[in-house]
Amino acid sequence: MRLSWCLALVFCAVLASVHCRRIVGGAPTDIETYPSLVQVERQDINTEAWSQSCAATILTAQTVLTAAHCFHGELFEDRLRRIRAGTTYRNYGGDISYVKYSINHPDYNVASRYDSDISIVRLANPLIYSPFIQRGTIVAHGSVIPDNLPVVHAGWGATEQGGKASDVLLDVSIYTINHDVCRERYATLEGRPPVTENMICAGLKDVGGADACQGDSGGPMYYGQIVIGVVSWGEGCANATFPGISTAVSPFTPWIVENSY
Repeated sequence: MRLSWCLALVFCAVLASVHCRRIVGGAPTDIETYPSLVQVERQDINTEAWSQSCAATILTAQTVLTAAHCFHGELFEDRLRRIRAGTTYRNYGGDISYVKYSINHPDYNVASRYDSDISIVRLANPLIYSPFIQRGTIVAHGSVIPDNLPVVHAGWGATEQGGKASDVLLDVSIYTINHDVCRERYATLEGRPPVTENMICAGLKDVGGADACQGDSGGPMYYGQIVIGVVSWGEGCANATFPGISTAVSPFTPWIVENSY
């Protein structure tokens, strides 16, 4: 097998415990709880300074899983991205790995904006595993994600819409939302892309106040410790009417396995 069986491509039938914390207006956690989570840093072409801009999940010592829109754009170059692993703190500590190349899914932005928003990133220097740096576990191909499933986001993104990024790792507990309901709600917004079958909607329906936010893109949506989604887009952050949207991992599992070696 090109990818170690240790990725354990299975969907847990037993509910694992989740943390009742909030990225938007919530409490901190630590990298020991999420050792497969890493920061994606971007270099400013003018100042040459590096700063966390997205997140990713470790697949192997040399590959991570993230959102395609974090590795795309008019001025994008792989050399302007790097990975920081094994630290609770944004832009500080841990181990640095530079990007060798990225592989955005070939269907990204084809059917619609943000559809197939998923990417495999190959690292120039491999990660060294430790209690703070571990490979993640992804969901099995074809798994169906039910409504009202308790899921978790973790990241260093903004703590409110348009706000500042968090200096420490935060997590949030939310629930998956019926796909048809989510699609119909987003269809009322002019100029927004459609919610496709390759997406998972999650939040606190008609309540809001809990979500991933700017800077959390590319990070995982966890069910227990299994990665079932990749943070992608949404209408603001923690909106009561319009839930956050992640790329569903399950449709892309074969492609992820094929490109993670």
